[in-house]
Amino acid sequence: MIILTEIITKSSEQTEKTGESIGSQLPYGSVVALFGELGAGKTAFTRGFVRGAGVDAFVSSPTFALVNEYAGEKGKIYHFDMYRISSWDDLYSTGYYDYLDEGATLIIEWSENIENELPDDCVRVNILKTGDENQRTLQISGCDEIEITCC
Repeated sequence: MIILTEIITKSSEQTEKTGESIGSQLPYGSVVALFGELGAGKTAFTRGFVRGAGVDAFVSSPTFALVNEYAGEKGKIYHFDMYRISSWDDLYSTGYYDYLDEGATLIIEWSENIENELPDDCVRVNILKTGDENQRTLQISGCDEIEITCC
């Protein structure tokens, strides 16, 4: 049974705080799959997640690099952007499978493009825009053992 937590954030800062809450509790080696349309807040969530995991880094979307690496005392976090991935060959060329085997934490934007290649035990975060310009609904599954806060 999949338990879904739903959180409504009213600003980019609250979306970051939600990411920070999860990043501070999730064990290293986890995979976090982010889903959501352009401008939904995936990178804002990631900024908070990385900070919560104890890594002091400038976080930006790796749209052109495909993957950014953030290193902290506990380990590495790899931040993927799968927006341009449209085939298995594309995915393979990113090194995604090697990163999975490394045991580092992966946080993946545009996970809908690699849905069939996500680990079964990954944390899934669907970020939905609402009628309010700054409000987002975050639907989170796969991390039932932690308490998620946003503000």
